[in-house]
Amino acid sequence: MNINDKLKELKIEEIIWIIYIGIIILSFYSNKLEKNYFLFKDQTSKEKYRKNMILIFSILIFVYFYFLKDSFNSIKNLKKYDTDKKKKLNYLSFIASLLIFISGIIFLYIAYNDYDIDVELAFN
Repeated sequence: MNINDKLKELKIEEIIWIIYIGIIILSFYSNKLEKNYFLFKDQTSKEKYRKNMILIFSILIFVYFYFLKDSFNSIKNLKKYDTDKKKKLNYLSFIASLLIFISGIIFLYIAYNDYDIDVELAFN
């Protein structure tokens, strides 16, 4: 990877950090809505909470997909003369990215289908 490619990759990662800041703000708002629902049985807050969680996990799936694709590209770019340690770590990174992507899909499915807000959703 040349320096221009690395700088482009770092610029994309900076954008992802900004997206994460937005996710954090949306998450604080979601907690407020969830609290309003549980304290006051406010049905409007309940539906806003659900829609907000769907939005959050929809955005996160795109972010997780970017990291999954990046990990896959790292595997594709491995050379036969790369060390076994580098190969192993790249494969482990890909597996971790794949599992996080799958968890994002599962959490989105739960947020979409949990009309009663019975399941606590957690993510990173």
